[in-house]
Amino acid sequence: MSDKYKGQLKIVIKHFPLTRHKFARKAAQASLAAHEQGKFWEFHTKLFENYQSLNDDKLVQIAGELKLDIDKLQSDMNLPKIQRIISRDIQNGRRIGVKGTPTIFINGKRTILRNPDEFIEKIDSELKKNNKTL
Repeated sequence: MSDKYKGQLKIVIKHFPLTRHKFARKAAQASLAAHEQGKFWEFHTKLFENYQSLNDDKLVQIAGELKLDIDKLQSDMNLPKIQRIISRDIQNGRRIGVKGTPTIFINGKRTILRNPDEFIEKIDSELKKNNKTL
């Protein structure tokens, strides 16, 4: 899908760690710490692939697989700027009515889609509305 829409889409991730998932905030911190080493998307993908087994050891394992500096990752997780980003994202999410994850917005509108084909249809529709070429 990424090649089809190259230069036409902007994907923005906002962190909204759910309190009922005891490791969600730490996972958000780790993904932002991985960003400090240029590996946000790779780390983010691995977190979701392993969401049911997340713990401190799994974070270290993922960091190792991605060849991240594990000591730096662990210290960066507690950086004030990372804490501020997560807190800001939570506040923004609450303000716009986010209750769970994932919550997806396309062109500022909450979208409930069930499969990749529905995403493609919605994206194509929005691009046509905005006179973008496909």
